[in-house]
This record gives sequence, C-alpha cells and structure tokens, in this order.
Amino acid sequence: MTIEGVSGRTSYLGTSLINIRTQLDTLTQQLASGRKSDTYSGLGMNSAFATNLRSQLSLLSGYQNTQSNVTTRINVANLSLQGLIKMRTEVQSAATGSSQVLNANGQTAGQQIGYASFTQAISMLNTQSADRYLFSGRSIDTPATAKADDILNGADGKDGLKAVIDDRLIADQGTGNMGRLETDATGSAVTVGEDFVDSPFGLKISRIATSIAGAVVTQPSVPAPGTPSSETIDLAAATPKEGDTVTFTFTLPDQTTETIQLTATSETPPPAGSFNFDASDPTVTAANMKAALDSSIQTLVKGPMVAASAMAAGENFFDDPPLRVAGGSPVSPTATALVDGSANTVQWYTGEKLANPDTDARGTAVAQVDGAVQVRYGATANESAFRNLLQNMAVYAAVTTTVDPNDPAGQNLANAQISALNERVNANLAVKAGATSVEDIEAQFAGSQAATKAASTRQAQTTSMAQTMLDQIEGIDDNEVAAKILALQTSLQASYQTTASLYQLNLLKFL
Repeated sequence: MTIEGVSGRTSYLGTSLINIRTQLDTLTQQLASGRKSDTYSGLGMNSAFATNLRSQLSLLSGYQNTQSNVTTRINVANLSLQGLIKMRTEVQSAATGSSQVLNANGQTAGQQIGYASFTQAISMLNTQSADRYLFSGRSIDTPATAKADDILNGADGKDGLKAVIDDRLIADQGTGNMGRLETDATGSAVTVGEDFVDSPFGLKISRIATSIAGAVVTQPSVPAPGTPSSETIDLAAATPKEGDTVTFTFTLPDQTTETIQLTATSETPPPAGSFNFDASDPTVTAANMKAALDSSIQTLVKGPMVAASAMAAGENFFDDPPLRVAGGSPVSPTATALVDGSANTVQWYTGEKLANPDTDARGTAVAQVDGAVQVRYGATANESAFRNLLQNMAVYAAVTTTVDPNDPAGQNLANAQISALNERVNANLAVKAGATSVEDIEAQFAGSQAATKAASTRQAQTTSMAQTMLDQIEGIDDNEVAAKILALQTSLQASYQTTASLYQLNLLKFL
C-alpha cells in the first residue's frame, strides 16, 4: 500500500512556517524601530503622501533655522541700538548741565563723558553676531568703523578729526579773527562784506537792521559775478540818539545764526557792544560804529564761532569722502575752498558703501522666514541716525579750549566757546521731526522681529500637524503589533509541533 500526501503536506507546512516567520520578523522590526517600513514602497498607497510630508517638514526645518539666526542677530543688534540711545541721552544731559571748569587738557567734565560715550558707541556699532559684523552692510567680515582713537587722533600717517577741526578753525577765523569779513567806513557809510566769492569759510552776512532815524540800509543781495556779498548802513541823513541800535545778523559755518547788536551811547569810553555817536558829524559816528563792529566780530569769532567751526569740521570729516581745507599744511587763513581729503584723512566708516544708506541699509541682510515672508534686518553705521550721533559725540570729545592769559576777556571767550559747544551738541542730538532716529531703526528691527516670530508660530503649528500625519502613516501601534507577534508566536509553535509529528510518521504508525 502506498501512502501519498505526506511530503506534500510537509512542504505546505514548511512554506507556512516560513511565511509566519517572515511576518514575525517584520513585526519584530516594526516594534523595534517604531515604523511600519524602512522603505517608502512598504507604505503602499500612502508612500507618495509620506514623501510630500517629509519634504514639507524639511522645508519648515530650514525656515526655523533661519528664524533662529535672524532672531539672534536682531536681538544682538537691538542691544546695540538701546545702548546708543542711552549714550545719546547721557551726552545730552552732560552738555545741558556741564560745568565750564576746564581740566588740564582744556576740556570740561561733560566733554569727558562725551569721549567715553563716543568710544562705547563705536564699540556698539562694531558688534558681531557669531562671525558677522551687524552694522557693516554686506561687508560682514569687516568692522563698521575705524577705532575710536584713530578717528579722533589719526592713524597710519592720516589725520583724524582733531586735525580737521584745527585746520577748519584757521580758515574760518581768517586774518585778524575777523571771520573772513571785511569792514569799511567811507564817509558816512559803514560796509560789511565777505572776503571771497562763495567761500565756504567764516561768517556770512545775512541781514542788517537799525532803529536810527534817517539811516539808509542796503541789505545783502545777489552780487555781480565775481563780487563778494556785502551790506551797508549809511548815516548821511541819520539823527542818532542815545540807545539807538544797529543789529547785524550773520550765518556761522554750521549754518546757525548769531547777531551783533551795537548801541549808540554817549558814555566815554563806550561799553563793549556800544559806539559813540556825533549828531552833527555822521563820518565820526560811522568810524566809531566800524570800530565797535570790528571788536564785536572778533569776540564772536573767538567765542561762539569756534564751536560752529568745529561742528562744520565734523560735518566735513564724517562726509564721504572727507573734506579738507585746500592748500595743504600749514593751512592758510585766506584759504577759499574745501577739497577731497581721502588721501590724508582717516576714513571713519569702513563697511559697505551704499548709494543711499538711509533707504538701502535694511536690504543688505534679507532672510526668507516663510514661503511668502521676507524680513530685512541689515544696517550700516553710516546711516544718518548713526552718523549724526557719532559726529556730535566725536566733535564734543575732540574740541579743546584754552584761556589766553594775555587777553583780559580770555575767560569770557572760553566760556562763550564752551556754552556754544554745549548748546549745539544738545540741539544736534535731539530727535527731530522728519529725520530718521535710532529709535526709528529700532522700530524697523522690531517689525522684522515680529514678522519672524509670527512666521515661527505659524510654522510650529504646521510642523505639529504634518508630523502627526506622517506618524500615522509611518508609525505603528505598539500594542497592536505586540498582539500580532503573540498570535504569530502561538501559531508558529503549533505549526512546528504539527510539522514535527508529520515528519515522524511511518507505515507502522499510520496503521
């Protein structure tokens, strides 16, 4: 008798065992990795969806890294901006309440505060975040400015701000400390004129006014080509009396104005700012008026105009390129022009040079923080808000005042210089309507920071949802897989026992 089917059955059972074992291995691997499959093909119909989700998560991760970098840089930059605002306030306060007592170097306590604030401001504008200078535009590996000491005192054979101030003062004061003005008393007329056509130096005549009855005033007008501007007061038909005044208004090198008021008096000698008059001889009155005017111009030139000249020199130095008095060293008191001083003057700003920093600086650092959101957070230290701050701090720190022991009015002139300097520093550092301030820049940075934060919040929610969906596609339920493994183990054990029994079957046992 032939027994058939044992080998077939054992073959079928062997295949079943292999299938169960394969399923068991797959489930064990899923339990260990927490994933349904190591390949997208193992995900079946959801493989394409999973691929898209992973791509989205990768893109979001890139945005989040960018947001982190941008946020860090803006935070660091904001600390500098806040510091600059604080420095400005401190210098304004120092200039407002500054004592006029000079130290051994010819500076007040307020000016020393100005120097400390200037050096700190330079340090803040050279702030780095990682290896990036934040106020150099796209020149991220270059400091934004030269060193504070180099700016003030010069370096590498080039002059600093102090030298530019000294040169400018010589050209502004002119010969005889007349502020580049020429006066004349011819007959009954007193004339005041500028010494050169379109010279940038010294005092510029603006207006003349008088209360003297009968005096004829000729205001400054557009002169004939090649003729300097002038103004005249003619006393030929005048009848001056005690207390009458003549007021001359001048524009100083920094475009501020000062007035000289002369008062008619019969006192002998006349007090400062006064002139003796002769009711019957206008030529005597004119000569006396000219003498008083000359003295008052010299007082103005040796007093407030020193501060005005320093401010103008600061404007020249912080210009791009720096401007210097023409003619080289030594400077002539009759110099008539400003020229490019780049070759012999320290360049204070060393970052990227833009055509218009005030409009283009933010665009030197642009980051894509979301699919449709870009933030701009670049900055350059030569933006007008920063330049104005540095320029005025630097001038305040650079000016020195000396008291001429041979001049009876020496201390008064020194006090006038200091008062004029304090007044200008305080006014120039004040936030002005229509002008960009450091606070405005801080607000722009805050806007970029807010946009970055909003994008980060949105993406955190999107990332969470995408990751949840991906986990549902690729992930497993540990309890479910464990139950399947237990069931397969039971089935595998039973199959092993059955297979073993079949392999032991022979004719004797069968019968």
